[in-house]
Amino acid sequence: MSSYMPDGVIPATLLAFHEDLSIDNDATRRHLRDVAGVVGISAITVNGHASEVHACTVDEQHRVLDLALDEVGNALPVISGVYADGSLEAARIAAMAQAAGASALLVFPPHTIGMMHGQRRPEMALAHFRTIAAASDLPLIAFQYSGDYAYPMDTLLQMVEEVPTICAVKDWNSGAIHERHVRVLQGLPRPINVLSTNSAWLMASLTMGCNGLLSGSGSVIADLQVALFNAVQSGDLPAARTINDRIYPLAQCFYAEPAVDMHNRIKEALVLLGRQPRAVVRPPLVKLPAAELEAVKRALEAAGLL
Repeated sequence: MSSYMPDGVIPATLLAFHEDLSIDNDATRRHLRDVAGVVGISAITVNGHASEVHACTVDEQHRVLDLALDEVGNALPVISGVYADGSLEAARIAAMAQAAGASALLVFPPHTIGMMHGQRRPEMALAHFRTIAAASDLPLIAFQYSGDYAYPMDTLLQMVEEVPTICAVKDWNSGAIHERHVRVLQGLPRPINVLSTNSAWLMASLTMGCNGLLSGSGSVIADLQVALFNAVQSGDLPAARTINDRIYPLAQCFYAEPAVDMHNRIKEALVLLGRQPRAVVRPPLVKLPAAELEAVKRALEAAGLL
């Protein structure tokens, strides 16, 4: 899969837990099958924000990847997250994912760069990606956080020039910055696909020309995201607006403040839809209050899913 190019609609899947916080293999497999069965998606992602990678050990991440590959790996490419603050640990995770059979890697930015003004030292980002690329030749998707966590454009261009396995950027930026990423990165002699992760305003983001999207809410509405992506790609704006009208109440609910609960809300939606048995999250995440649960239910009703 070294020539794999991530594009199209890529849901970021969730991870199911038992009440004792251990991984529920059966419920996780069911979720993977449900999402992978949506016609029109191009891949799935595991070990990302949506699957609470921050709360999983490396051994558990390996187990989640194995579950996904065993369940859907013959049907779809499986992208696995690389979430580590240290580059050596990130390289070990990358090597593990390649040996297991992943098709590509989603590389999260080290918090050392984001929290401590590491953007002023572009050589830090380069060192991180070079270290990972030395351990794995899988295609890399750079997770481009927003605001102060984002890699500056000059750094991004240097990254894609000096690390040839970087093939896509999962972009969380908005407005003019997001549009510049789309125009510049996808216009390079070696084009870098921009995958929108702006699920709170997905239609507007896609109309800027993104070649794909990578979204946690795809765990619930992958079919609507496929329909929206296809409508935008074909230039059918009225159809895109109609689909977006259904997505809008869910986006307003899932991505409301505090944003830390976005995947908590998505899990509760799957329970209300009968697709998962429970919505257990690992601490520091905690159960949503009753008012939030009611808001999730109303959003599903407004979208015509209940």
